[in-house]
Amino acid sequence: MAARLRQSVALLLFALLVCGLAWGQDGSAVASAASVDLKPDASGTVPAAQIRALLQLAEEKDLENDKRLRDYTYIERQQEHKLDDKGNIVKIENRTLEILEVYGEPVERLIAKDDKPLPYDEAKKEDDKIQKIIDKRKNESESERRKRLEKEEKEREDDRKFVLEVADAFNFRLIGSEVVDGRDTWVLEGDPRPGYEPKRRDAKILTKFKGRVWIDKADTQWVKLDLTAIDTISFGLVLARIHKGARVEINLTRVNDEVWLPRQVQVRLDARVALFKNYREEIVQTFNDYRKFRTETKMTVVGETQ
Repeated sequence: MAARLRQSVALLLFALLVCGLAWGQDGSAVASAASVDLKPDASGTVPAAQIRALLQLAEEKDLENDKRLRDYTYIERQQEHKLDDKGNIVKIENRTLEILEVYGEPVERLIAKDDKPLPYDEAKKEDDKIQKIIDKRKNESESERRKRLEKEEKEREDDRKFVLEVADAFNFRLIGSEVVDGRDTWVLEGDPRPGYEPKRRDAKILTKFKGRVWIDKADTQWVKLDLTAIDTISFGLVLARIHKGARVEINLTRVNDEVWLPRQVQVRLDARVALFKNYREEIVQTFNDYRKFRTETKMTVVGETQ
């Protein structure tokens, strides 16, 4: 239970950003993006309305990336640094996962621990788990399929509503331009908007952060985020808290000239679970080897007799 709670605390920040900010690239919106520009007024300040329009366009485009992501498999490496009270690393753990899309459902397959491939028996268990999911999807009834798709669509609509609150939740200001991975970006700095009233209960968490956002000028796409918690965040049925100062940085990369996907996520947090257990960690997640992929056939493990 402790491990799951610790992971939930860490992924709370990750999920906030990935669901709310880190997906997007809709070809139909690129033409509109060409007309977006940030021009200072007579006082030398970029009007808030221009920044808001830019953010809203970027948010709308973000929502399309989730659809494109379903066509990709990729490798995710999770590295956890356990920290002592002084912030020194006392333990390092690594896990490497292959993320597959099975009938539109993302499925994780553990392929290595501490950078060592899994033993044959453990690898086979992972593959058997995925094959079981494949078989279930192949044999599901039309009614089961309809219910599953309706549930997925509802989840996507919930994500969409969350995303569209971002521009409302913050006061953003343009602080300059910067080249990120060879691409020109606008750099925006945001603080919670005074008096902001979230339309959704889960959007209340937005008021707990401040930070910077880098937006690609050509694609009107988030390419980098650096956010810091400015207040304690409480959540969950078991009282869990992420303390002020927790920090998240996300960097994206463009894949196949059609989609922007995460390249690296770094999370640093100091959390308390059930009022008595503290967790101080740095978590670094890297994503690579994005490939178009669909699977509907039996999978095999290296060394398995055919």
